[in-house]
Amino acid sequence: MDQNFIDEQTFENETFSKYEFEKGDYELCTFINCSFLDADLSNTRFMECEFYDCNLSSANVFQTGFQDVIFKDCKMLGIDFEKCSDFAFNITVDNCQLSHASFYKMNLSKMIFKVCKLEGVDFTECNLSTSVFDHCDLLNATFLKTNLEKADFRTSKNFIIDLENNRIKGAKFSRKSVDGLLSKYLIKIE
Repeated sequence: MDQNFIDEQTFENETFSKYEFEKGDYELCTFINCSFLDADLSNTRFMECEFYDCNLSSANVFQTGFQDVIFKDCKMLGIDFEKCSDFAFNITVDNCQLSHASFYKMNLSKMIFKVCKLEGVDFTECNLSTSVFDHCDLLNATFLKTNLEKADFRTSKNFIIDLENNRIKGAKFSRKSVDGLLSKYLIKIE
C-alpha cells in the first residue's frame, strides 16, 4: 500500500477524529486551530510541520514521526511520546500544555521547552542534557535516572529533582528554586 505524501498545505479549523485523519507523510505543512483530540496519528510522519493553537490531547502517536516540528500555543495532554518513532525526533514546544505526557527513555538532548505547563510529565530515564526549561511549570513531573547534565532550570518552578537518582553535573538552577533539589531531606529553607 502506497503512503500518501502531502506537502506545503495549510489546514485551518479542521477537526480530525479517530478515523478521519489521512495517514501519510506531511512535509512543510501548517495546522492552525485544528483538533486532533483522540485522533489516530499512528504511522504518520510530520517533517518540518508547524502546529498553532491545536489540540492534540490523547492522540495516538504510535510510530509517529515528528522531525523538526514546531508546536506553538497547543494543548497536548496525555500524549505518550515514547511511542513515537525515535528516528530524527525533534520538536520545539512554545507556550504549550503538555501535562501528563510521557517521554520515558527518550533522547531529548538540547530540547527547549518554552513557557510550558509540564505538570505530571514523566521524564524517567530521559536524556535531557543541555535542555532548557524556560519559564515552565513542572509540578509533579518525574525525574528518575534522568540525565540532566547542563540542563537549565533557572526560570522554571515547582520541580522536585532527587540529586542522588539523577545526573545533574553542570545543571543550572536559580537560588529561589533550590528547595526543589532538597525537598526529600525535609529541611526548611528561608
